[in-house]
Amino acid sequence: MSVIRVDATRVLGRVDRRLFGGFVEHLGRSIYGGLYEPGSPHADEHGFRSDVVAALKDLRVPVLRWPGGNFVSNYHWTDGIGPVEDRPTRMELAWHLTESNHVGTDEFLRWCEREGIEPFLCVNMGSGSLDEAQSWVEYCNAPVGTYWADLRAANGHPEPYGVKLWALGNEMYGSYQVGSLPAEQYVVKARQFAAVMKRTDPSIQLIACGKDGLDEWDRIVLEGLADIVDMHSIHTYTGSPNYWVNQFAPYQAERALTRMRALIDDVAYRKGLDKKVRISYDEWNVWYRYTEGIFAPSDQPPLEERYDLGDALAVSTYLNIFLRHCDLIGMANLAQMVNVIAPIFTRTDSLFLQTIYHPFRLYSEHTQALSVDTFVDGPTHVLEERPEWEHWIWRAPVSDMNPFQLLDASATRDEDGTTVTVTVVNRDRENAVDARLDLVAAQVTGLAQVSTVVGPEPYATNDFDHPETVHVVEDQVDLRGDATYRFAPHSTTVLRIPLALV
Repeated sequence: MSVIRVDATRVLGRVDRRLFGGFVEHLGRSIYGGLYEPGSPHADEHGFRSDVVAALKDLRVPVLRWPGGNFVSNYHWTDGIGPVEDRPTRMELAWHLTESNHVGTDEFLRWCEREGIEPFLCVNMGSGSLDEAQSWVEYCNAPVGTYWADLRAANGHPEPYGVKLWALGNEMYGSYQVGSLPAEQYVVKARQFAAVMKRTDPSIQLIACGKDGLDEWDRIVLEGLADIVDMHSIHTYTGSPNYWVNQFAPYQAERALTRMRALIDDVAYRKGLDKKVRISYDEWNVWYRYTEGIFAPSDQPPLEERYDLGDALAVSTYLNIFLRHCDLIGMANLAQMVNVIAPIFTRTDSLFLQTIYHPFRLYSEHTQALSVDTFVDGPTHVLEERPEWEHWIWRAPVSDMNPFQLLDASATRDEDGTTVTVTVVNRDRENAVDARLDLVAAQVTGLAQVSTVVGPEPYATNDFDHPETVHVVEDQVDLRGDATYRFAPHSTTVLRIPLALV
């Protein structure tokens, strides 16, 4: 019998709702044809799709990163303001596409205002200048009375937008990035950008451009910027057509967070800093099918992954990891939200929800204020070291995290200790796993609400003709007395349990 031990009295940290953030980039059909499609029957008066908005609302996305991504390193924000008919069409050098600039700063920020989503902007540190970054902060946040603020007012928004989250470039370490730099040079340039942006609006929060949390780049950047930034970004994409590698790979995020925690503590101690930098996990997802540039099969636009149930289980494991490290994570952004490696997939007249949508929605809906300690003791799987399984987005040794538990769990509770949410992923491909829920220092006081992501087999997918092959089943269960639950094979289960602390 497996055991999942949950100690609701041992709080690991407070969950920041920004952990359930998203990301949209000017790439493929993410913006044009996804979030924004004036020709769709679902388009509102502003051209944004109301059906996509409704799906995002069910995900409870609190913050959205924009406009990139690699796109931003050659993006000049002034191309996207003023009358749409006067905006230039530009060559887009990151993804080899064309940018119409029909969706720019005002369109995005007004949409965020209407939908109650916090914007997170990334500045161009590739081809962009100090003046360009400074003027963007001024345009967004300054009261009228200066050139850029007055221009914002003339463009229809007299009041400042008040954008608080600003990233200092995107993946500046990559040779594929316009204007890429060695880490030491990035630090010098980022300090210059940070200075003018903070002088323009001292209240903004700055996010440094980290790498994957495991590289020397992260150490150099953290050393150089910890005193002036609020968060350090890391990006992780994992995945494999091999089911077991796909399930194991998200632990790369656990490894990265463990290392970054030690680095942050060390830098804060040695530099005598009053505050510690937090992590912005502002790109993460399963992504392995179309990774060589943007080139997909001829009948498929770029990076439009079709996710299966196994991918949904991997996403669940990522979210469990983030909850276990919530004291360190200030924000996380699923990359991306619509069409491009995304949970929402559209065509002009309709949409369907990909498999990864369902665990993200359940976690976002049921996660509570405080993360609490969990421990799993149960069957394990041994992942063999095979070079042919390695992929450019995941080249880590497996020995230090192997074997891994077939069950992965996290738990959160409310402030008063009257409800606990236990989230459990069963990666066993064939078998249900019985587990005893050991609720330390707590008693179950009523029926538990159960939501389970299920499908007929691990490689099951959704599509327009079969939108609910992978879906969520709702139930109730009485865990009073015998707190044992059978977790279905290849499933994610969310148990919301009423309890009293004793």
